[in-house]
Amino acid sequence: MAEPVLQENEKVTIGYNPVVVRRLLRYLKPYRIMVVFALVALSLSTASELLLPIVLQRAVDRHLVAVWRRAPLDRVAEHAPLRDAVERSGTVIGPWAYVLEVDLKEIPAGVQRALREQDLLSEEQYWVTPVDHPETAAAVDANPERIERSQTHAAIPADVARGLDAPTRLALRAHDLRGITRLAAVFLSLLVTVLFTAFIQVYLMASVGQGVMKDMRLQLFDHTLHQSLSFLNGHPVGKLVTRLTNDVETINELFTNVVVNLLKNFAIMAGVIVTMFLLSPRMAAVTIATLPPVLFFTLVFRKKARDAFREVRRWVSRVNAFIAEHVSGMPVVQMFVREVQVGREFARNNDKLMQASLSEMYVFAVFRPIVDLLSSVSLAIIVFMGAQFLSLGVVSLGILIAFIDLAKRFYQQLMDISDRFVILQSAMAGSERVFELLDAVDRMEDRGALTLAQPVLGRVEFETVSFAYRAGEPVLRDLSFTVEPGQSVAIVGYTGAGKTTIANLVTRLWDADRGTIRLDGANIRDIPLAELRATVQPIAQDVFLFSETVAENIRLGADISDERVREAARTVQADSFIRALPNGYETVLEEGATNISTGQRQLIAFARVLAHDPRVIILDEATANIDTETERLIQAGISTLLAGRTSLVIAHRLSTIKHADRILVLSGGELVEQGSHEELLAARGLYANLYRLQYEP
Repeated sequence: MAEPVLQENEKVTIGYNPVVVRRLLRYLKPYRIMVVFALVALSLSTASELLLPIVLQRAVDRHLVAVWRRAPLDRVAEHAPLRDAVERSGTVIGPWAYVLEVDLKEIPAGVQRALREQDLLSEEQYWVTPVDHPETAAAVDANPERIERSQTHAAIPADVARGLDAPTRLALRAHDLRGITRLAAVFLSLLVTVLFTAFIQVYLMASVGQGVMKDMRLQLFDHTLHQSLSFLNGHPVGKLVTRLTNDVETINELFTNVVVNLLKNFAIMAGVIVTMFLLSPRMAAVTIATLPPVLFFTLVFRKKARDAFREVRRWVSRVNAFIAEHVSGMPVVQMFVREVQVGREFARNNDKLMQASLSEMYVFAVFRPIVDLLSSVSLAIIVFMGAQFLSLGVVSLGILIAFIDLAKRFYQQLMDISDRFVILQSAMAGSERVFELLDAVDRMEDRGALTLAQPVLGRVEFETVSFAYRAGEPVLRDLSFTVEPGQSVAIVGYTGAGKTTIANLVTRLWDADRGTIRLDGANIRDIPLAELRATVQPIAQDVFLFSETVAENIRLGADISDERVREAARTVQADSFIRALPNGYETVLEEGATNISTGQRQLIAFARVLAHDPRVIILDEATANIDTETERLIQAGISTLLAGRTSLVIAHRLSTIKHADRILVLSGGELVEQGSHEELLAARGLYANLYRLQYEP
């Protein structure tokens, strides 16, 4: 089966991928209550924003510049639209019916002119006010010859009213002033509602985004932990880190800034269009006619932004991988004086990233001014046409003001969508890369259900085992041998003979291509991985220590007492140097454990394995980095530890394995010799040649 490989070039979708979205939505399940509340807040916020221009229009048309026309009450029934307007909002004073001019807008201007010519509608404008306040009643009573009144209302010609003194005019408009005050309170309440619901929406979706990011990162890290070494070795660390950090962060941005806000943007845009047609179909048609150029440039922007974003993501990934690789290999860079060359190569990659980022910014720098220009042109057209309609009596001043406000809101949503499209683009691309990593399953099968008999004896058998890291390049060929319980078997050979591969196969870091490996007679594939690796533990040549305390590096999260940790350290002669550290066992090691020597790192690795007390120990070049004096100190401890345990000792330094019960000599992945140290020397074969090369001048 072909190994899953992550794509080298970062894939970028067209902005929306339904399959990816469905998978992302599954992560919302634990937070569905918060999402529901966020959607409720979104609905309230959207409704409040759409009501603001309507409240403004009502304040202008019905109170601020409210004017009335009158019609003979006995003739209103002659014209159905006029009759409907009177029945809907008219006021009857004596023989006259008064109708707000804004309520006559549904009657075409030509029809209104005909009504005025037929004396069905007055040419003159009026102020109409309820007589429900002492000051208003006093003003009406003081001008009986000018004002017509009923028990509840009074009407006065607008040109006459404007000639009255200021206190009288104020008294006659007291009702409108109270109406404006009420609508101002409603306007303020809507603004507070928008503010409050926006806060709730942002807070809840930020919490959801952080929760999803936490869950996804945990899943990704757990998934990566269980991948096989062939997978991990085949992909740069920088790329894997980018997917665990940057790509997951883009998904957080998706839930925090895109999902709900996009719904709100589209809801407001749709609501704006509906509201426009409800207020004035003519003005709405004019507004819609100005949109095609804006929509065209928006589509062009999406394509250009996608292309620019593709380049940015590609070079971000390359720069991250370059940094991770060269920081890890900095000792080699410095040792071979490659700082200048590496700096130049990084500068080239960094320049490419900068150019890609500038290209992305260039798209925005061109798009936003164009959209601003077109939105300004659209507003100018709306104002111009609205002024024409206003002069013809087709629309009211309040409707014109409301349309300007609605148009601004529409274009603001369009700008927000274009901005969030980039985040959506990034999130879709990041999600694809995250799911690509999750879908790349290349791990050791762990279907074993066989429990080893207790106590574990530690008998290891290789039966015609063959293995190759790459097809056609075998490392082991039909290898067979047996290590009896308690035996110490050494494995030697030239570099590339397959010694370390044996350690990897016993612990199932890799699986053999052919043949069988048994532990106490059981196929290791039938043993659960956790149990197998608790029973068989290696001490590698290249020791890796975490940036934790010395004690925690020995304990590795297991339930091991402090005394047992110290006892393991004493056994391998590590206790004395650990106590000499600034905080003893609680000293925190720096990254790469650079605050202790190579030999000390090796001793801590010894203590780590001893503390976990495995039944089978593999010493893979375990003393290669320890000086002769230190090696002599720990040999006694190792001999004591290995007594009664099965051990495989892999070493180039033949002095460390002279006392092994048996020595296996590998060449080209095959077992060519075996026996004790003395027997192999006497045989004068490959082992004797290796020994002579090391110890004879």
